[in-house]
Amino acid sequence: MAVKKMTVDGNTAVSHVAYAFSDVAAIYPITPSSPMAEVADDWAAHDRMNLFGQTVRIAEMQSEAGAAGAVHGSLKAGALTTTFTASQGLLLMIPNMYKIAGELLPCVFHVSARALAYHALSIFGDHSDVMACRQTGFAMLASNSVQEAEDMALVAHIATLKSSVPFLHFFDGFRTSHEIQKIDEISYEDIAKLMPWDKVEAFRARALNPEHPHLGGTAQNPDIYFQGREAANKYYLATPAIVEEVMEEVGKLTGRPHKPFDYVGAPDAEYVIVAMGSGCDVATEAINKLVAMGEKVGLVAVHLYRPFDTARFAAAIPATCKKIAVLDRTKESGSLGEPLYLDVVAALAEAGRSIETVGGRYGLGSKEFTPTHVKAVFDNLKKDAPKNHFTVGIVDDVTNTSLEVGEIFNAAPEGTIACKFYGLGSDGTVGANKNSIKIIGDHTDMYAQAYFAYDSKPALRQDPDPVSVPDRRVRLHRLPQERLCHPV
Repeated sequence: MAVKKMTVDGNTAVSHVAYAFSDVAAIYPITPSSPMAEVADDWAAHDRMNLFGQTVRIAEMQSEAGAAGAVHGSLKAGALTTTFTASQGLLLMIPNMYKIAGELLPCVFHVSARALAYHALSIFGDHSDVMACRQTGFAMLASNSVQEAEDMALVAHIATLKSSVPFLHFFDGFRTSHEIQKIDEISYEDIAKLMPWDKVEAFRARALNPEHPHLGGTAQNPDIYFQGREAANKYYLATPAIVEEVMEEVGKLTGRPHKPFDYVGAPDAEYVIVAMGSGCDVATEAINKLVAMGEKVGLVAVHLYRPFDTARFAAAIPATCKKIAVLDRTKESGSLGEPLYLDVVAALAEAGRSIETVGGRYGLGSKEFTPTHVKAVFDNLKKDAPKNHFTVGIVDDVTNTSLEVGEIFNAAPEGTIACKFYGLGSDGTVGANKNSIKIIGDHTDMYAQAYFAYDSKPALRQDPDPVSVPDRRVRLHRLPQERLCHPV
């Protein structure tokens, strides 16, 4: 049977899977995760059926804290429940996340990862929010593209049922959540074949029920609390193998195999980047070009970030590797290094791999990350004394952390056709181009991909000194009910 294609953004691809597995979705909108809940609500309103032959009950709360509380309560009642969030909204869910994990309640939180408000508010993408959750006890699974977002959402929902460990599935805000791609749809009929129905029944049997009461949510004293915390170890030790097994099952179904740590690049690579999220797709494109030029470089793309499996990570690194650069899309002020960097250093030490490792930051607040920056990271690694704790993609003239970028490195495959459209706020350009790319994807045999860059700058400005404006420039004047654009 031919695989059905669909031209959708990352949020819709994820919601397609989450809807299948959920009895309930407790939601509260926050950019850039809102479309996940919006499409689920629309599907429920139009009587779309999930895997259990019912519509998903959508409950919009008054805050993300309320949504997380509703998820917790719904899970305790035996209903498979999900939620969608990002940034400050995710932070409001943390208290309930500890309880959900501590009580081994299977569920998936889908997060379009977004910057947190530090010195300023940013609605754009990085990993600051999800990194604040790595201590909650949730397993953490990263997706790098729209297609992967659908695939990994499926992995997360099956793995949480098999492991009893709750999952946080994340992908980059805007860069993946709002990017439109023509992807393979995974049908609900195929998903049903992978559903561990026995685990669903076991979960429902644990629900609060006066017919078979049990004790939970207690207060514990020093004589027993420590032992209770350690008793959960076996679940987390088993999770990486479960995830790998589910990835194999999903790979057989879709033809897109994945591992907890995917390696791409030269088999005898000497210089390796470790990263996760959409930056991995950028690195892959650059590495393919560099390898074709004879460079011995590679990438380890992290999918299963928590629990971090030392043995599987070490096995993904070529034996020839001399130096590693770990790229974090977050900044943890005052730490010895960013989270992924510290995990990699610790994992290499525990695995007995003596490889020089440096860390760097990129892409905060959706700052551009291009193949040129990837090449700059490799150029830094090749130095006798590579810069550690570096930044790439900015010019840091305050603390001098930034790498020299050099000439533009074009890694696009030969023959690639790319178009860039410019639009003004509210002029319809974004909506028109979204419709255009969906028409191309849905009604032709061509592959389609589109990304839309937004900002919060005013759409209309008036030049302070019109006389000084050079020829051929455009100034906008705001008139009642219309806009007038003319040269000055």
